[in-house]
Amino acid sequence: MGKIKVALAGVGNCASALIQGIQYYRKNPPKEDGLTTGLMHPSFGPYKVEDITFVAAFEVNRKKIGSDLSKAIFTEPNCAPKISDVPDMDVTVKPGPILDGVAPHMKGPFLVYSKSRTKPVDVASELKDSGAEILVNYLPVGSEKGARFYAQQAIDAGCGFVNCIPEFIASTDSWAKKFEERKLPIAGDDIKSQVGATIVHRALVDLCLKRGVRVDESYQLNLGGDTDFLNMTVEERLHSKRISKTTAVASLIPYDVPTRIGPSDYVPHLKNKKICYIYLKGRGWGNIPLQVDLKLSVEDSPNSGGVVADVIRAVKIGLDRGIGGPLTSISSYSFKYPPVKIPDSLAVQWVEDYIQGKRER
Repeated sequence: MGKIKVALAGVGNCASALIQGIQYYRKNPPKEDGLTTGLMHPSFGPYKVEDITFVAAFEVNRKKIGSDLSKAIFTEPNCAPKISDVPDMDVTVKPGPILDGVAPHMKGPFLVYSKSRTKPVDVASELKDSGAEILVNYLPVGSEKGARFYAQQAIDAGCGFVNCIPEFIASTDSWAKKFEERKLPIAGDDIKSQVGATIVHRALVDLCLKRGVRVDESYQLNLGGDTDFLNMTVEERLHSKRISKTTAVASLIPYDVPTRIGPSDYVPHLKNKKICYIYLKGRGWGNIPLQVDLKLSVEDSPNSGGVVADVIRAVKIGLDRGIGGPLTSISSYSFKYPPVKIPDSLAVQWVEDYIQGKRER
């Protein structure tokens, strides 16, 4: 099969980790036994991770705009850990519209370009000219208008769309219909990490329910030190994020449970490290109480890279098969707020069925 041509809306830490990781696996090809570290699917249908290539990128950071994408991913304020050197990619980062992607308190940290000096490009035209097949949305949390703008640009350019942020597009009927009508696949919303706070919290709740434990209350508190967490210090940008993360856990429990989930604080010296505290209180045999306190520490951006690599390849397969609208299998497997919410064990089977052509044909 050929290369998968991908465009990026946002060149932050997640984009950096994804690009570096793909270069890493080009240097260290997956083993034939399928046990390569860090990959859930060394081969996803006919596609390998190394088949993903980048052809366009859009940013508002004046230091990234005009740079080759290989350099922009290491430009401040990015602080993703170093995975691999990245050779020149012959992709110049272009200015995208600012819209609501930049909260007032983030204009300085994001090094936002001056509107009097820089004009945004025609995104749909750039996507067409680059030959992009898929647009990945990596805008900051709270970019309601921005997410919808880039979704429409993908439609206008004839691209599949991956919505990595907690704005509800794939899970909104009106947007799902737009992609379906154009026979373009979309996956979303709000990417899960490979082993992150949400997937661990879901696994813990699922374990308790399957073992007969009545879950009485739970919370999840997250700390981080990158611009993602600085951006989320303003509560008004967190509405969709809290819904997404809370629903991802609460949807597994067949009764109402007091739950609090979401970003809790910005700790600058943590940089790209994310620390999560999960608490669960329940009752087991004979109504006797039990309590779980769990701490998870990860490098945040690389933790989503392997998942996004799977999603990109799933969307490419959707394009190959002429599928339009939300891809419910990969969305349920890879996102916190998918159009169809199911247990993770079932989502895994749905994805394998999709790869084999048994779903969403």
